Amino acid sequence: MESSSLYMLKKLSSVSAISVLIFVCLVSFLFMLSASRGDSAITDELAHIPAGYGYVHNLDYRLNPEHPPLIKALAMLPVLLLQPNFPTQASAWQSEVNSQWAMGALFLYQSGNDANAIVRVARIMPIFITILAVIFIYIFARRIMGKWWALLPATLFALDPSVIAHGHYVTTDVGAALGVVIALYYFLRFIESPTTKALWAAGIAFGIAQATKFSTPLLVPLFIFLILVLWLRNLLLEWRSTDAASRFTIFLRRLGRYAGRLALIFVIGYGVIVYPLYFIFTAHYPMQKQTSDTAAILGSFAGGPTAPGAMCRGTRCLADVDIWMTKNPVTRPLAQYMLGVLMVLQRADGGNTIYFLGAVRSSGGWIYFPVLFLLKEPIPTLIIIFFGLGLAVAWMIKAGIRGRGGIGRRILDYIGAYFAEFSMTSFIVLYWGYSMRSPLNIGIRHLLPTVPLIYILAAGVWKKWIAGIAMPNVSTDLATMIASAQNFARRIAWSAGKYVLLILLVVWLFLETIFAAPHFLSYFNEFGGGVYGGYRYVTDSNYDWGQDLLRLKQWVDDQNAQCALEESATPCGVSSIAVDYFGGGNPHYMLGNIETDWSSSKGNPADQGIHWFAVSINQLQGGTEPLAPGQTRKPEDSYPWLTALRPPTPGMGNVPPPDARVGTSIFIYHL
Repeated sequence: MESSSLYMLKKLSSVSAISVLIFVCLVSFLFMLSASRGDSAITDELAHIPAGYGYVHNLDYRLNPEHPPLIKALAMLPVLLLQPNFPTQASAWQSEVNSQWAMGALFLYQSGNDANAIVRVARIMPIFITILAVIFIYIFARRIMGKWWALLPATLFALDPSVIAHGHYVTTDVGAALGVVIALYYFLRFIESPTTKALWAAGIAFGIAQATKFSTPLLVPLFIFLILVLWLRNLLLEWRSTDAASRFTIFLRRLGRYAGRLALIFVIGYGVIVYPLYFIFTAHYPMQKQTSDTAAILGSFAGGPTAPGAMCRGTRCLADVDIWMTKNPVTRPLAQYMLGVLMVLQRADGGNTIYFLGAVRSSGGWIYFPVLFLLKEPIPTLIIIFFGLGLAVAWMIKAGIRGRGGIGRRILDYIGAYFAEFSMTSFIVLYWGYSMRSPLNIGIRHLLPTVPLIYILAAGVWKKWIAGIAMPNVSTDLATMIASAQNFARRIAWSAGKYVLLILLVVWLFLETIFAAPHFLSYFNEFGGGVYGGYRYVTDSNYDWGQDLLRLKQWVDDQNAQCALEESATPCGVSSIAVDYFGGGNPHYMLGNIETDWSSSKGNPADQGIHWFAVSINQLQGGTEPLAPGQTRKPEDSYPWLTALRPPTPGMGNVPPPDARVGTSIFIYHL
């Protein structure tokens, strides 16, 4: 009877945990769905949407090869049901090289399609992919800390404004986070139980990760490192107890088995997932065009083409091999994958012009991502992370002082007992180290693949801090029993206070997310100026990616509707507006003939009878903010006429004060 009751309690507990997870997923889903309907197409969607549609509708990979196909292709499957016109007769498709932006503009805005419907339908699958990531974070964390504590990292991810922002766009960053989580999860399961089934699961998960984003190849050196660590640990622990005559043979064979199994994971991943995807999506990509496109894209790679009859040098050989592979029907799918990797390397070396901390720069430097993390992660989440980090360091120091045996032995024991945590930490260090060294600094979204692992590690420390209560010692002495019971009660009360603290932090996060809605992309915490002030620190995909163009249309409509209700002798409403827009939307498509495309060099729109001016903050910051050393800008591109009319107020990142703001990112001036 007792065992039956205990079973029912455990079952109820499990059901309750799953119920909470479902509720968290539902809240996150609703946040993303609502935001997706209000946000216009962002910059990268203008390239990803036509590219993905070309993959699934035409089986042709000529667009956007610098990103793997999986997320884009899945996003376009529902769009097939709309049966939109796809302008394959345009030169952007027929003859130009990777003309993804032009194809996006043609497909969405110039082919008779309902652009808003395409964008909204395309975002359905990314939203579900984000929810799937939340679920897998829970599954991963549950194996480490149990079903209830696993809810903490899943909730932190599901309610993170940056995750909600990028989770409802047709982009690859949240998909990469899912890929990393499932690849590492199934790899660790294989290490724990190296069965054939676990091997295939690890290989398929690895392949899925490789098909999401070209930052996931960092899993290759990670897995190699982890296998070597395991091998070295076993070698150091078993060396003395192993027969001296056969030590080298035994451990070399073991290393060979490890390497062979890891190679099989890679072969399964690339052979079962990556190659078939690229094979399908290059099926109708003419081989001759693939070769000419690849040669053109890699024309400047590593110093340019190798001279006829000469030997290639250094990394240029990779480009030459890639071009050669496009000429073979068997290897050309891999050639397209390799092209993407090389494009990412080429772009990373070139950097990107950004506004960051008061100046327009070619790179944010190594501090870019740490500063972004501190400014864009919600404060309650930062408290959970850094308090957990502080506790972990304190415990390590304490263990080092009180522990028995040498430090080397304690490290080996830690790796054996906490290999999952060691693996996650290793990936975070590898990924952050690579990102901080790269000059390509264009958004916190690039850190998203590490965010689930950071949350899981932090949750594990909080569990140990809160839930670790030792039972009172049993004694026959009454005074001792009373003292022990009192001490135990104090520990229970202290633990309850810790639970309350954690719950308050999660509630705080939930409120932060509610108050940020629907402007999740522009979210900054209170240290970063909040949703409406973060642009003073950094823009681009951290703040302004063109998401507010639909809101500009609504603002214009509201102004004209209000004007129609008023009886005034003075002109009112918006009969014409100049727009300097940054993003994937199309102002003329949204606003019609009242809109005129504008830029700083065209001067004051009022001189041409246009008395309303709308400008994306990304454009305005890039034109008006100081230049870092080495940067140049034409004087006519610096908005001299606007700053003369509306001098910026003192302070970092301040721009001419607007008469109105649309959403967070479009500033309105009445001239």
